[in-house]
Amino acid sequence: MAESSVLAVFAHPDDESLSAGGLLARQAAAGARTAVVTSTWAEDSVRARELAEALRNLGVGEPPRMLGYADQKVPESAPGSPRFCDAPLDEAVRRLVTHIRDFRPDVVVTHDAYGGVTGHADHVHTYRVTMLAAQAAGLEQLYPEAGAPWQPRALYLATHPRSVAARLTGLIGAQRAVYSVPDEQVTDRLDVSPWVEQKIAAVLAHRSEVERGAVPGLVASLPQDARVAMLSTEWFIRCAPWVSAAGGMSTDVPAL
Repeated sequence: MAESSVLAVFAHPDDESLSAGGLLARQAAAGARTAVVTSTWAEDSVRARELAEALRNLGVGEPPRMLGYADQKVPESAPGSPRFCDAPLDEAVRRLVTHIRDFRPDVVVTHDAYGGVTGHADHVHTYRVTMLAAQAAGLEQLYPEAGAPWQPRALYLATHPRSVAARLTGLIGAQRAVYSVPDEQVTDRLDVSPWVEQKIAAVLAHRSEVERGAVPGLVASLPQDARVAMLSTEWFIRCAPWVSAAGGMSTDVPAL
């Protein structure tokens, strides 16, 4: 994926750093355009400010893009806005199509169909909305008010193979469900160890999540060597080829 532009779409501030922080840092270091869309939390919230700091640590070249919906479990995260999962689907897709057409990425990255290891409802819904928006963005008769059509060349789903599930269970706690996919479904295993220090700094920039003991807090509690071991690899499922807006199957698919 040398210098391919990447738009990452994740549910909450911190998901981008945990799931694809290494990929974003690598692409930014290579001179590629990078950006992040976050489904929940208001632009003027504490977590949005933490997200902006995290993106600076990763070298992402622009401020966060927020869809502006409320977190499923924290309705006050976006006062006056519906919870993301309760918002009209067509409206959410249109908002994301606007960002895709504005940024014009080669690659879109988002949660897998399980919503990552935790299966959070906002993660799962972000996957649904992104799958629809990534295709709709290339169709000129859909959402014409959202800008000129643009078709990403590939979509990658951040995931975890079953072979690492036991380690994840040990980290996040056996009382929580851990969702993973069969190893053979993983198409791309990315070694992000050259950028892991940036990724760790980005995760820890989400200080409110560190303080409340969410996954960034668990990362903060680990010794440095364990942090590096946990965060030095990222896994993805490639969704391609795509049907282009002009017709036919896209064969020019960026590889990680």
